[in-house]
Amino acid sequence: MRPDAEPADLSEARDRDLIRRIRAGDEDAFRRLFRRYAPTALGLARRVIRQPDLAEETVQEAFLSVWRNAGSFDEQRGSVRSWLMRAVHNRAVDSVRKEEAQRRRVEDVARHHDAESFDPGDTVVEELGIDQERAAVRDALAKLPAEQRQVLELMYFGGQSQSRISEQLGLPLGTVKSRTLLGMRRLRAELLGMER
Repeated sequence: MRPDAEPADLSEARDRDLIRRIRAGDEDAFRRLFRRYAPTALGLARRVIRQPDLAEETVQEAFLSVWRNAGSFDEQRGSVRSWLMRAVHNRAVDSVRKEEAQRRRVEDVARHHDAESFDPGDTVVEELGIDQERAAVRDALAKLPAEQRQVLELMYFGGQSQSRISEQLGLPLGTVKSRTLLGMRRLRAELLGMER
């Protein structure tokens, strides 16, 4: 044992005294507890979170919770140190989960946006060439099944997104997307057949 280290029993007794004083609103006791355990808590939070700023915020939130809820410490369930580190660890894990959920939401929005910005008509226009007449497209559209033609007309002549068409027609978005894809395939085959 280091000469300046205090026995575990004495250390725990001092920690419990600090908690009792914090319950009574003693700010000095809170500062002493913070100085004593903040470095260890920050190390733990950094290992879990791996983002220094977020780790610091997590430790601050955990200690703020100690200030507000010092009465939740139960001497029968363990030491002050383990209670504090468990609080920091739980908040750090929650923070990681929240960040991960936010990242997934952003990725989902990006994927959804990419899917909506995909325009199958671009492929048809590239294959047809710019010199083709609108009449050829309208003739090819007329040969499509009504439900596919309706979706394509709303998209290309009505300027509506697939999501908007889904809402307007009361159809699942997947149905609108599949009708668009099938309609574009038939339209392409029809238009390429006209070129021959």
